[in-house]
Amino acid sequence: MGLGHVRLSIIDLSPQGHQPMSNEDHTVWITFNGEIYNFPELREELQQKGHQFRSRTDTEVIVHLWEEEGARCVERLRGMFAFAIWDDRQKVLFLARDRLGKKPLFYAMLPDRFVFGSEIKAILQDPDIKPEPDLVAIHYYLTYQSVPSPYCAFRGIKKLPPAHYLLVKEGSGVPRRYWKLSYKDKLALNGVRTEEHLQEEIVERLREAIRIRLVSDVPLGAFLSGGIDSSIVVALMADIFNQPVKTFSISFPQEEYNEARYARLVADQYQTDHHEFQVTPDAKAIFPELVWHFDEPFADPAAIPTYYVSKLARQYVTVVLNGDGGDENFAGYPRYVKNGALDHREGQGLFPLFRGWLEDFFNWQAFVKQQHLWKDPATLASFTPRLLSYYQRITHFHEFYQTDLYTADMKTATAAYPAFQLMLGKYRSSDARSFLDALLNLDLEFYLPDTLMAKVDVTSMAHSLEARAPMLDHHFLEFVAKIPAPLKLKNSKQSKYIFKKAAEPLLPREVIYRPKMGFGVPTDHWFRHELKDLVNDTLLGPRSLQRGYFRGDFLEKILTEHQASKRNYQYLVWNLLMLELWHQMFIDKTLAPPV
Repeated sequence: MGLGHVRLSIIDLSPQGHQPMSNEDHTVWITFNGEIYNFPELREELQQKGHQFRSRTDTEVIVHLWEEEGARCVERLRGMFAFAIWDDRQKVLFLARDRLGKKPLFYAMLPDRFVFGSEIKAILQDPDIKPEPDLVAIHYYLTYQSVPSPYCAFRGIKKLPPAHYLLVKEGSGVPRRYWKLSYKDKLALNGVRTEEHLQEEIVERLREAIRIRLVSDVPLGAFLSGGIDSSIVVALMADIFNQPVKTFSISFPQEEYNEARYARLVADQYQTDHHEFQVTPDAKAIFPELVWHFDEPFADPAAIPTYYVSKLARQYVTVVLNGDGGDENFAGYPRYVKNGALDHREGQGLFPLFRGWLEDFFNWQAFVKQQHLWKDPATLASFTPRLLSYYQRITHFHEFYQTDLYTADMKTATAAYPAFQLMLGKYRSSDARSFLDALLNLDLEFYLPDTLMAKVDVTSMAHSLEARAPMLDHHFLEFVAKIPAPLKLKNSKQSKYIFKKAAEPLLPREVIYRPKMGFGVPTDHWFRHELKDLVNDTLLGPRSLQRGYFRGDFLEKILTEHQASKRNYQYLVWNLLMLELWHQMFIDKTLAPPV
């Protein structure tokens, strides 16, 4: 058995905090990535039971908690984590990943050994693991813009899903779930006064989640995008801190992508030590960086500004807090509004509703016919027109695109794995009683861990920067899940209603009620101008076409229509480009990793 660790020291910077770390008699060993925010209380409890501590770390707490509670130790941990424990007395290896998937964990079961790591490239060092693409995982990546767990782009490697542990004994084990968010029980609200009390409680619970995330032996700051989520985190940090909060923002020359002025409003109000960096990205230079650090193909272009703001922040701090999770908690994405309108109909005109229903119905009818769903009554009952509408809004190459994009060989290889079934399984697993709550749960279990958390963890850790997300504190999540759906999406159109009301005493109305922009980059412009030749040469070159995945005529059609401004295919082009560059770096080894 071997454990290895490269440490980013955050708490207890002394040699006593180094890993791998053991218990008193060296019978239990751990390698741990992440932060446990309730470790002081757990440490005190364990000391009262007779456990001896050599360090001030949260790592050592997990070791002794395992001795006391075994696999159930994960249920006591509040924070983000991926860790492996070797118990030499029991001859078992225990792997665990946090509830929301903030920290990654990959593994491979070989005939004679078990290999694992927090990066795929660590596992690829094993000479018996050949870097070969997994076509099913790639098929899912093309649909969802990232490879969803437990799949991995490399054949033979898997991800441990969020909220799961894996107990390996005598070379085998099955992942088991230890936590799931429930939307079933709701708070009872009566009148304005109760709603005002709820607003105050939201702020106080978020304040507590922030406070416990400020424990650090290294400099600490915050990302400040100018949106409501990061802004309220900064506001509450400023109230707790006894010195100006260091804040970091990215701006763009293109005004439609620029949120910097909203970030400045918050920075000025709370007199933060604000740092702003205007990005004029050198896309050609950053491509190898992104491909190398992500290990798998990854198609969210927001990785670029997140990479740059992490690089900026690391010049000043080692830990940052962010506002991730606000949209999934309080229904902030624009896609919730359309589907919410089908759930709560008050305030809607009849004609717009009827037209929307009609469009969704004819689209659904075509999908049912294409996928032969009339043969599967159970799926047909769950996969409603409004769920199909949502599915097509969150995906890149969904089934209608795959018909034209895939070659006959690719269709054969993926025929048994319809991508929509993956989302449908997550949707069905929720105990939510409203459609909106079911969508929020779907994004928390699907989009958030596989795309959003991966983006933040990879781009921040590429610069040895630790990112903490107080809105993804599981205690805060469990409370917010009890808030009735109509208070999150008011009258089918006011997204984040209760959260925005809660923020009114803390933030400028201009920040709270401005249109949502997201963390975008001008890829549509790049693919028509600066990167036009690179994209054409990469996607239409012989190396790409010979892989046998895609029809060249359809690729050419997408690129031609995008470059002529007939259609905006920026996300599809980005998806395909990242996939091909990943092949060149990790499979073909013709694209050199960054120095």
